[in-house]
Amino acid sequence: MYLIFDTETTGLPKNFRAPITDIDNWPRCIQIAWQLHDSNGTLIENQNFLIQPKGFEIPYQSEKIHGISTALALKKGKPITEVIQAFEKVLEKTKCMVGQNLKFDLNIMGCEFHRLSKDNSWLDLPVIDTCTEATAFLCKLPGGRGGKFKLPTLSELHLFLFKEKFEDAHNATADVEATARCFFELARIKLFSPKALLLDQEEYTSFLEKNKNVVLPIGIKHHNLFKASKALVKKEKPNALPFKNNYSVEELSDISFSHLHNKTQFSVLQSTIHVKELIEKAIDFQMPAVAFSDSGNMMGAFHFVETAYKHNASIDFKIEEAKNSGLNKEELRLLQKKKILPIVGCEFQVCHNRKDKSYKDNGYQIPFLAKNKKGYENLIKLSSIGFIEGFYYVPRLDKEIILEYANDLIVTTGGLQGEIPQLILNEGEKKAEQALIWWKEKFKDDFYIEINRHGLEQEEKVNEVLLKFSKKYAIKYFASNNTHYLNKDDADAHDVLLCIKEGERKSTPIGKGRGFRFGFENNEYYFKSQKEMKILFADIPEAIINTNEIISKCSSYRLASEVLLPAFEIPEKFKDPLDSNNTTLKIGENNYLKFLTFEGAKKRYNKISNEIKERLDFELEIIQKTGYPGYFLIVQDFCNAARDMNVSVGPGRGSAAGSAVAYCIGITNIDPIKYNLLFERFLNPDRVSLPDIDIDFDDEGRGRVIQYVIDKYGSSQVAQIITYGTMAAKSSIRDTGRVLDLPLQQTDRLAKLVPDVKLNKLFHWSKEEIKNNLSNDQIKNAEELINKLNEDGVEGEVIRQAKLVEGSLRNTGIHACGVIITPSDIRNFVPVSLVKDSDMWCTQYDNSVAESAGLLKMDFLGLKTLTLIKDTIKIIKAMTGKVIDIDQIPLDDKVTYELFQKGETVGIFQYESPGMQKHLKSLRPTAFSDLIAMNALYRPGPIEYIPSFIKRKHGNEEITYDLPVMEEFLKETYGITVYQEQVMLLSQKLAGFSKGEADTLRKAMGKKQLDLLNKMKPQFLNQGEQRGHNMDVLEKIWKDWEKFASYAFNKSHSTCYALIAYQTAYLKAHYPAEYMASVLSNNMNDIKSVTFFMKECNRMGLNVLGPDVNESWYKFAVNEKGEIRFGLGAVKGIGHGPVKNIIETRKELGNFNSVFDFVKKVSLKDCNKRVLESLVMSGAFDSFKNFHRAQFFQIDEKQISFVEKVIKFGQAFQSKTNSHQVNMFDAFGDSLNLVEPQIPECKKWSNFELLTKEKEVVGIYISGHPLEDYLLELKYFCDINLKILNENLQDLPEREFSFIGLANNAANLESRRGTKYGVIELQDMEGQMEFRLFGEQYLKFMHFLVPGNFLFIKGKVQQRPKYYKSDEFQKEFRILQIDVLEDVRSKLVNSLYVQWNYDQLNKEHVNQLENLFKKHKGKKQIIFELFDQETRSYVTLNSRNFRSNISNDLIKNLEKMDGFIGYSVNKSWMNNYIEKLKIQN
Repeated sequence: MYLIFDTETTGLPKNFRAPITDIDNWPRCIQIAWQLHDSNGTLIENQNFLIQPKGFEIPYQSEKIHGISTALALKKGKPITEVIQAFEKVLEKTKCMVGQNLKFDLNIMGCEFHRLSKDNSWLDLPVIDTCTEATAFLCKLPGGRGGKFKLPTLSELHLFLFKEKFEDAHNATADVEATARCFFELARIKLFSPKALLLDQEEYTSFLEKNKNVVLPIGIKHHNLFKASKALVKKEKPNALPFKNNYSVEELSDISFSHLHNKTQFSVLQSTIHVKELIEKAIDFQMPAVAFSDSGNMMGAFHFVETAYKHNASIDFKIEEAKNSGLNKEELRLLQKKKILPIVGCEFQVCHNRKDKSYKDNGYQIPFLAKNKKGYENLIKLSSIGFIEGFYYVPRLDKEIILEYANDLIVTTGGLQGEIPQLILNEGEKKAEQALIWWKEKFKDDFYIEINRHGLEQEEKVNEVLLKFSKKYAIKYFASNNTHYLNKDDADAHDVLLCIKEGERKSTPIGKGRGFRFGFENNEYYFKSQKEMKILFADIPEAIINTNEIISKCSSYRLASEVLLPAFEIPEKFKDPLDSNNTTLKIGENNYLKFLTFEGAKKRYNKISNEIKERLDFELEIIQKTGYPGYFLIVQDFCNAARDMNVSVGPGRGSAAGSAVAYCIGITNIDPIKYNLLFERFLNPDRVSLPDIDIDFDDEGRGRVIQYVIDKYGSSQVAQIITYGTMAAKSSIRDTGRVLDLPLQQTDRLAKLVPDVKLNKLFHWSKEEIKNNLSNDQIKNAEELINKLNEDGVEGEVIRQAKLVEGSLRNTGIHACGVIITPSDIRNFVPVSLVKDSDMWCTQYDNSVAESAGLLKMDFLGLKTLTLIKDTIKIIKAMTGKVIDIDQIPLDDKVTYELFQKGETVGIFQYESPGMQKHLKSLRPTAFSDLIAMNALYRPGPIEYIPSFIKRKHGNEEITYDLPVMEEFLKETYGITVYQEQVMLLSQKLAGFSKGEADTLRKAMGKKQLDLLNKMKPQFLNQGEQRGHNMDVLEKIWKDWEKFASYAFNKSHSTCYALIAYQTAYLKAHYPAEYMASVLSNNMNDIKSVTFFMKECNRMGLNVLGPDVNESWYKFAVNEKGEIRFGLGAVKGIGHGPVKNIIETRKELGNFNSVFDFVKKVSLKDCNKRVLESLVMSGAFDSFKNFHRAQFFQIDEKQISFVEKVIKFGQAFQSKTNSHQVNMFDAFGDSLNLVEPQIPECKKWSNFELLTKEKEVVGIYISGHPLEDYLLELKYFCDINLKILNENLQDLPEREFSFIGLANNAANLESRRGTKYGVIELQDMEGQMEFRLFGEQYLKFMHFLVPGNFLFIKGKVQQRPKYYKSDEFQKEFRILQIDVLEDVRSKLVNSLYVQWNYDQLNKEHVNQLENLFKKHKGKKQIIFELFDQETRSYVTLNSRNFRSNISNDLIKNLEKMDGFIGYSVNKSWMNNYIEKLKIQN
């Protein structure tokens, strides 16, 4: 007997994996229906029961699904005990249970049995489910997990099987009938086996005999439960609101309203509101306050509070002005009303247990508001805990932790996703009431009921119950709007944002379940005006009035703070008792810093001169005045700790290298006195902000320094800094285009129209501003974009919506180098969250507000060049035994400067670009100061002064000064302003700027603060003129400064980086192999860089050899012959573990003498089949004789490869070696005699196959290049390479070019419109480039689009056709001809000219040549050019007897013969050869 049954319930469980004994988790059964059928499918019995809800009610949402109301179930239902008895009776007859997604129904009834203490052994009965992978595959509905077909719903399965819709889903009787029909139809079409159906063959045959045709419905009548429930409601009196008191809007005019539930863009991809706009809108609507409560985080809190503070400060200033100007009290009162109170809040996800991550429980969304600064501090602690302890899909809290930090917080019921509204809708009023009582008891009068009115049916139900609760428990309610966007018109943009978040399209309907997407049901979630809200809540005016009570409980406070430094422990003898009474004195810290400074000075300088002492005393005095001795102590501590840990520390970075104190205590490593460096902070004693000392560490050791800081100050006091990823202009267009179903090609074209400027800025520019800010190309594109903004159609809509979502916070990341250190637990100061893939925390506030929020920020930068220097020194020591102290190398080394003079600076820090190389060749630097200046000048702006700087250095241009008094500061740079410090000093000298003003000028120029510069320019001109300087000259000086200062380095920074560059150049000049090995090692994860640097090695005459198990290390290394050996770490498929094992084995047992020896010694757990195959393909076993790579992959008759045999041999050897059963002969030292596998005979891989497999595991060709076989074609028939074509396409003349290439990738594709096109990526020996083929061009050449093809391409550089509107002025390369490269030589070569030295031509040579040409017979003419060395003349002889094919083998044989000079094809190059000889002599 088959029992097919289904249930309807009060809802869904919180945890689908919970046991049925968890009675709070599993919902109640309110309807059960079943049918009992015999083995032939005949109906034996059917039943349908509504169940009386005893001790619970049927929630609103459940009633909306199945139509069973509490009233209907009470009236028509049976007691659960009676229903269970009937169910037990039918179970006695049951052989197998059947259902759709039956697991759920089994759990529901199992839990009901458990509640009644009934036996649940019936759950062990066999089960057949109609919702399985088998039915999914049958229906083939897309959208399943992991690319599979999705499991069909009952309706979908019914539609597939019977081609008719099943409408009455979610009525148990109808569902059972449909399930029974589907089940027997699936059995009829043999989806279930006889075994699965529990039938023997005879019974199965009988079933099929009786069910030959499609299974028909039984025809049981189903009651409409929705109608029945509604009929009962009509009979009852409708519930009126608990109280209703209609006010007119005019009567509420004296009562203000403020929005207290607003989300901003910091609720990632949930709101389009920017913090500043939120406050401006509230001010515009004359609201006394505004609150914000983002989802789970408080990232916007600081911006929110400080934006409001700045507004209020501006009002206070106006009030003071008004008082002085005699305004009356009313006018002052109106001004005072313009101030706004910012209320910080957060909407937390409150779950059952924040630490339970065994199932997904996002909890309920409950808003909290901070009454004051203490409340804010509790909020940031809760937000931090939500991330650190509760994060599981979302940051979560539970009630237990909320109570710990409940003081000074206001909590509300929230919107529809709040706990109490959700319980009303999904679990019933009783449970909602219990939850409400809990919040009321815990928060008392700081708990409020929130009433939202967005015009939703669900809200009406919730509000009805909430107002009833309000009256019953005397809980005040207030009006809210749960705002997600500012203006009603922004609803579409907000919907686009939600689609971007969910990865959906706007065309997908809003709803729940498959085939639907999340979205708001209407456009009412905007920031409504006071009037709109008063009209909306006129029937319950208390809702408006009570917002003011909440506001009255909240006070104003600031989040900006002085920077708080962690306590630095100083030795007892330096401590001062006065510090304990007044911590701002910092006497002890100043004492200790002074001690460290002068102790360091003794080591740095042999003798402390008066000049040095004065400089140190001056700096220490300023440090004491500004109150930051602790900062210097903290930085020197971890810098010196880094050195102790053998972590390289840079010589300095930024202006801090100008501090002599920093130099003496070990923070920097450049003597600022020697190089006349200045810390601009010390030029401005009035500047008391925190110093910003950034430190470079080698990138491999940076993490250890951070760990040292964590260990010293505690993990709860150290955090990284968050970064906010916002939607830029182009990405907002691309995302919006996808959401609005704009074809990809059109979307991409629109995005390419956008210049490098924000959409919102561009669309507000005047025509004049567009002309001044954009290039001609960009202007045309921008105009098209602006025109489209007002167009109808999808493109116009995309641009309009993209403009609104632009700038929205899209994701968060981590600052590359910033680290925060706090005096105590960081959660006392700022909210934190988790760093991805790390145990470290990160601040929820970003770098822009870190210092303002009182956080000590340190930049721990990882500089790859420091690792490179360190690695080079290690290799030098290993190879030569020399220990290089890089800080002690001479700075006047002739060989090093020769390297700079030749421009051979590839791989040299900061000096390796082609432009820099060109200038270095002209400059011919001879002193360190030249390098410092060049480093500062080579950047946009100052770069235009380089030619003049070079000419002046060499005396080719007169050194002039705009004003004679400028010589004092510009003499060292030949009269040209190079450094920021020069601007500061000159502004003081020329215009009498104070030190503070000079520093402000430097910052304004460096950060392009145009408003500030416009204010300072008249001051500079006027004060300069007052000092007797010519106004026109001052104007010129100012313009020169403006040009260079925004990109200029300070001299300190230039000096530090010039020193690192010099150190790298010194190593390259003196230890070229060791240095280039380190360069390759530090770039081995970037194949393009490895290729680039290998070419430099080739230029330097350094051999770079492939990997070898006997010579390679993890990184690139140098062998005894001075050759660079490829690092095993650069081979794909090997990894750290196997490499470590190979190296350690080699160290312990010596080099491997064969592959068999290799597998005997290494760990075969590390060096498995994949590793050995990678080693073979990379050539790491090539040094073993009697092997070639193809043999390792040869498969025998049992389909076993030689690699597998080698591994089995190694395993057998190691197993026998490690066995305790060592026999007598083994004990006396006899070796273990295992027969080595026989090396298979097979053909070697072709050069192309060998190189292809090599590239597969190494990423580049090492042993050679596949195109090396086509050097003749490259030399005689090509006039461009792919590197030049790709990088210089726009600068090339419009003419035909030819090149050869290997097809890396190729594809035949089809656009959305059905247009076919092709893509091919070609690579030659210099670079690679992608080409696209369309239309006739594609049809003509499509058969060449095959990866691995060697091709000869001829094409033309030309202007793009005008239909490419966005790229009208750009060039393209259009392919005109493609040939297979193998055919090119036979097609294009007509004759071979062989140049020969006449003096070395004898009879033996002639015979050799005859034999050679006979061997290479062909159709190409051979022409000899016999050269006479003495007369520098030649004669030409045509070979009448011999014609040849011009093969590589022929040319190689000719090259080996004495007397051979060279060759050319199709025409003689002998005259060129003779001209070269004349030049050489």
